[in-house]
Amino acid sequence: MLQKAIQIAIKAHESQFDKYDIPYVGHIMRVMEAGKTDDEKIVGVLHDIVEDTDWTFEKLEEEGFATYIIDAIRCLTKTSEDEPYEEFIKRVQTNPLAVRVKINDLADNMDIRRLSAISEKDVERLRKYHKAYKRLTL
Repeated sequence: MLQKAIQIAIKAHESQFDKYDIPYVGHIMRVMEAGKTDDEKIVGVLHDIVEDTDWTFEKLEEEGFATYIIDAIRCLTKTSEDEPYEEFIKRVQTNPLAVRVKINDLADNMDIRRLSAISEKDVERLRKYHKAYKRLTL
């Protein structure tokens, strides 16, 4: 299932770029590689697929992904742009697999080596990520 997840994620995210105009596939692959188990790797590579592409939870189920994998992805998917970040993190905390993947996601998002310059907006985002990281790792 890991190979299937990788193929799906690469195809779904292939035309996307992050805030710094870097191909988004790099992020999902780094989150996947940080996973210690196949489950963490599968959820890691698919963690943004419903939020950022036209994929649905139902489509993931049709592809044969286990319910617990989809449940973790659901916890990692913001319900709307208006959802408060604190509420999102509380939902992540309800699922141990989602917590482990979110820690990897945050660690990658906080890696400033990708940035050529750091704006005030970047600093604010990094503070938000660091606060969530601390909350999830305590």
